[in-house]
Amino acid sequence: MAKSRTAYVCTECGAQLVRWQGQCPQCQAWNTLVEGVVEQAPAAGGRFAAIAGQASRLQPLSELQPREEPRQPTGLDEFDRVLGGGLVSGGVVLIGGDPGIGKSTLLLQALSHLAGSQSAVYVSGEESGEQVALRAQRLQLPPSPLQMLAEINLERILAALRDSRPRVAVIDSIQTVYSEALQSAPGSVAQVRECAAQLTRFAKQSGTSLIIVGHVTKDGTLAGPRVLEHIVDTVLYFEGDTHSSFRLIRAFKNRFGAVNELGVFAMTERGLRGVSNPSAIFLSQHGQQVPGSCVLVTQEGTRPLLVEIQALVDAAHSPNPRRLSVGLEQTRLAMLLAVLHRHAGIACFDQDVFVNAVGGVKIAEPAADLAILFAIVSSLHSRPLRRGLAVFGEVGLAGEIRPAPRGQDRLKEAAKLGFDVAIVPKANAPKQAPEGMRVIAVERVEEALERLRDLE
Repeated sequence: MAKSRTAYVCTECGAQLVRWQGQCPQCQAWNTLVEGVVEQAPAAGGRFAAIAGQASRLQPLSELQPREEPRQPTGLDEFDRVLGGGLVSGGVVLIGGDPGIGKSTLLLQALSHLAGSQSAVYVSGEESGEQVALRAQRLQLPPSPLQMLAEINLERILAALRDSRPRVAVIDSIQTVYSEALQSAPGSVAQVRECAAQLTRFAKQSGTSLIIVGHVTKDGTLAGPRVLEHIVDTVLYFEGDTHSSFRLIRAFKNRFGAVNELGVFAMTERGLRGVSNPSAIFLSQHGQQVPGSCVLVTQEGTRPLLVEIQALVDAAHSPNPRRLSVGLEQTRLAMLLAVLHRHAGIACFDQDVFVNAVGGVKIAEPAADLAILFAIVSSLHSRPLRRGLAVFGEVGLAGEIRPAPRGQDRLKEAAKLGFDVAIVPKANAPKQAPEGMRVIAVERVEEALERLRDLE
């Protein structure tokens, strides 16, 4: 066994220090150094010598022929959408989420479908085989030749995978797996990094599609060193409120597909079911039009979504008015209020302003700016917006309305759901509007508010 020593390891970048410090000198992160056992690097000719000897020869880029990687559909359309069409042979997927959000349920459903046509292995380090079988029975999954392995020893897991050579394998979870070559406890930085590297190496050499489940910290990020996300090909996050039946799965890294793709699921008694029309989740059903509500056409990856933006503007009862946003960028709200005052003459400096994206969705794109301004003005003046109005556009500090990407797809999605009027940036104005929709193109904030008043 390799000789070990005690050191402080950064959970963000994996840097090693001989003594504890408040700030990591490598990545400048605070309070990320934890004590652990770190093994010395193996000598030349050790366990990586065989792999190092298989180095490929240098080739000109012009001689390399690109090829399209075949996809393996998982049977869950929303999961396939986030993956970019399905699993890739030799690809490694890392999926994280809060405890109880549905990670194991989703993967058990996918593997049960895949096992009907190809070999699949489910490695559980947190539950026994009987517990997994009980979950499959509760989900009423059809009988399948899915292979089950309850093991946390890395060497035994790799031996079983080499013997069976499955097309798809799931490791649930990487924080429970340990290697006998290291003396540190399972879940430590050294164990997580080494086990993930060994499993990834096996997937690349054997062509097995590997899915690794990872724990998350209290901040919602994947636990373990940041190098874990660099090792794998795809990083997915499972989001959602445990008190709600809806779950969102989002891609933050994907070498074989689009980034920021969004899949929407509903948790039912029989497991997770894909939502074919997710816009219906994020649109409240009001009996009549209410002030402070505006429908935004946002874009998540390649999918346009209609989300209701709600705003509440009320007189402040303290010297410092509150600015609160849920699902939207906090600092951008203060900037938009300043633009509204400077270029439209509408002041909110003595008002509390609260903004919310309905349905728990998180919107990071600046194309939500115009919808936020319309919702704020509607709540401030207690005047509801016109029914059937959809909005998108970025607002600049000079008061200009900047275009948003994939504007035509946004308009088509709004028209498909019955919206008949859209206020969009002038650069996004289509040559021919979708059937049944009137498109109003604007260039500045004051012009947009004037067109909004005309629609009333």
